[in-house]
Amino acid sequence: MRKHTSMISPKQGGFGSSINGGELLILALATCSCNDIYREARRRGIEVRSVEAEVSGEAEATSNISDKASVAAKASQDEILALMRHTDSVAEIQNTLRHSSPVILAQCEAREV
Repeated sequence: MRKHTSMISPKQGGFGSSINGGELLILALATCSCNDIYREARRRGIEVRSVEAEVSGEAEATSNISDKASVAAKASQDEILALMRHTDSVAEIQNTLRHSSPVILAQCEAREV
C-alpha cells in the first residue's frame, strides 16, 4: 500500500478546507486521464511525449463534467486518437461516475468533546 500526503490550506474565514470535494473529484478525473493515457500507450507500444488534460464542471454538484486532452506521441494521428478514445472507455474514475456507483454511509461515530 502506498501512502501520499497532500496539504490543503484551510478556508480563510474559518473551518473547512479551501477546496471542496467536487473540485478534488474533478482533479482526480484529470489525473486519471493523464495516468491512463501513459498506461494504455505503453500497452500499445506508443511512446507518449506529453499529455495535457483539462476537466471542467460544476464542482459543487459534480455535474456537467467535460474532459479535454491533448497528447503528443510518436505515432500517427489516427493511432493517437484511437489511444485516447480507448483510454476514455477504460478510465476507472470516469467509468465509476458514468455508471453511477452507489455510495453508502456504512458507519457513523459521534464523539462529544
